[in-house]
Amino acid sequence: MRIVGGQFRGRALVAPEGQGTRPTSDRAREALFNVLAHASWAPDLNGARVIDLFAGSGALGFEAISRGASFCLFVETDDDARGSIRENAENLGLFGKTRVHRRSATDLGVRPGSAGEAFTVAFLDPPYGKGLGEQTLTKLIEGDWLAPEAVVVFERAADDLDLQAPGYQLVDERTWGAARVWFLKKSA
Repeated sequence: MRIVGGQFRGRALVAPEGQGTRPTSDRAREALFNVLAHASWAPDLNGARVIDLFAGSGALGFEAISRGASFCLFVETDDDARGSIRENAENLGLFGKTRVHRRSATDLGVRPGSAGEAFTVAFLDPPYGKGLGEQTLTKLIEGDWLAPEAVVVFERAADDLDLQAPGYQLVDERTWGAARVWFLKKSA
């Protein structure tokens, strides 16, 4: 697995061993970042504050930083996955631009002052078929984690039912292989 664009293009990323995580493929990552780069509704990644929930290896957050994001908060409960995120941050020299938050994405609480300003882009790549992403969408709004009109990129299984996302507007939807990705904008 490699970063597919930006400053760190071609640099390898490590992922936790085993079946506990399912990293977004390089091809799907490249496609979703192309959507973000060219859509009129998407915020500029240059200088963006990003939160990567159910982060796994952190590939989505590291890709965002490679493409100009100023900071990424990785939210992950799995010890091995957090270790991979830290190893990737070290290998890329990004400790000042990243932080790892050991907390369930479905139980975020209120955004603490130490987390900095609200986030302009959020990536959700939860385990498929468990409804965890929908819970997290609610928690992001309740806890004031998202900036006004923030964009959420939500990956689910291609055969999952249509998304119910109160507080968000669906602005685009794509399917790449086994993944369906919804691009949501936080309602004003």
